[in-house]
Amino acid sequence: MKKFDVCVIGGGPAGYASAMRALDFGKSVALIEKNKLGGAGIHQGALWSKTWWEISREARMINLHSKAFNLSTNGFSYKKVRNEVMSAVGERYNLLTNHMDRINAGMGHELFEFISGKAKVVGKNEVEVNTDDGTVNIEADYIILATGSVPRKLSHLPIDEKTVFTSDGLDNLKDFPKSIVIVGAGVIGCEFATIFSNFEQTKVHLIDKGDRILPFEDADVVKVIEKNLEEKGVLIHRNSKLMDMSIENGEVVYNLEYTDGKKETFKVEKALVSVGRVPQYDELLAEGLGVDIDDRGIKDDLTQTSVSNIYAVGDITADISLVNVGELEGRYAVERIFGKPEQPLIYKNISTIMFLDPEVAGVGMNEIQAKQAGLDYKVVSLDYGCIPRATAMRNTEGFIKILVTNDEKLRILGMRVVGEHASSAIQAVALLISQDKSIIELAELIHPHPSIIEGIQECGRVFMGKPLLKPSVLREIIQCQVYVEGTYRDLVV
Repeated sequence: MKKFDVCVIGGGPAGYASAMRALDFGKSVALIEKNKLGGAGIHQGALWSKTWWEISREARMINLHSKAFNLSTNGFSYKKVRNEVMSAVGERYNLLTNHMDRINAGMGHELFEFISGKAKVVGKNEVEVNTDDGTVNIEADYIILATGSVPRKLSHLPIDEKTVFTSDGLDNLKDFPKSIVIVGAGVIGCEFATIFSNFEQTKVHLIDKGDRILPFEDADVVKVIEKNLEEKGVLIHRNSKLMDMSIENGEVVYNLEYTDGKKETFKVEKALVSVGRVPQYDELLAEGLGVDIDDRGIKDDLTQTSVSNIYAVGDITADISLVNVGELEGRYAVERIFGKPEQPLIYKNISTIMFLDPEVAGVGMNEIQAKQAGLDYKVVSLDYGCIPRATAMRNTEGFIKILVTNDEKLRILGMRVVGEHASSAIQAVALLISQDKSIIELAELIHPHPSIIEGIQECGRVFMGKPLLKPSVLREIIQCQVYVEGTYRDLVV
């Protein structure tokens, strides 16, 4: 039986990061993956879907400007677009594989081994792996569980990955469907609604059980996204409940009941079920091992499970399901095992991007979360029309919104950016939030001109009472308010 310092089960973002960090400590590592290296971070997940989004944005621009540039478009080839997407996936997969294959030679020691197979933890220090060549048992001082998650399925829906899909099966499509219904108006559902509608070859229906999509986001953010989706022909079924769905003559028939009692029947070509993801730990742990699990996933205390030498990272736990969070947790777990972590594991400054139209980036609290926490705060919202770079791009749709503490320190609580280059505007604010710093730090910097981040600087100046553009004059595009004990009032600046 081979022995390793660390056995990592799962070769997705969290597992790969764990394995590579363990090598930094000079430890022997076994990395086990039953499917494709990279997990959902590459295949049918983040990289795959975001490549679709990037290409769909270009398609959207071609559709918008074809008349202005005297171009003719006859639609887009699904096969060619898909090939480009798979090329991107292949590039990342090949990079990770090539890196892994050469890791021992490059680092000058034989510490790393990749095992392709299905793993099961059969003892506190023992893992059984079923490979194509038979069963292999390995011993490890520490075990890190990083098997990720899979799309949640609803038992009453006829999910066959041919007509009714989850995101894992969506790549089985052979062409752009003429119509599709998306069940679930969260981030993933809205991203795919954006992608399909951008190509303008698919009529998109989006089922939303509430009165607006993205219910966890502030109303001003959602308003922009909903407007753009509906302008592209997306039919949003608000306040609706999916009663049933069936496949009839190769098409999808679904029935809705609205909160006012009204009922309707619709027929579309395909359906996508996007109602979240669930941890993947079936047949992973032997009975009696003692690892605590609840309905949200494997329970952990800063990555350590109830079994002292077994750790869990990424989507398999009840924490935030994001690639960057999984990688962070993977690295942290190894640092906790073999030494003192360089940074505490905190989640309040995690940056996120929603690949919508336009893109939405955020860090820290939004207004919904600040109110739920019982906080008083100041908030400035600055329209993209105030930012020279947005004007130069000829795209001033969007805004920057920053929340700070309701005191003289003006410590940053959170930020949302809706618009072009949104993601590039986040990182500096994420750093300040992690350091519990003030917006004043950014307001006094000299930012590159023209750039979107100049909008952050102007927000800071508004908070400090010395903006270039006065909110009292431009109330329609710059709002400055204070929220105290459930009531807003305008700040005169």
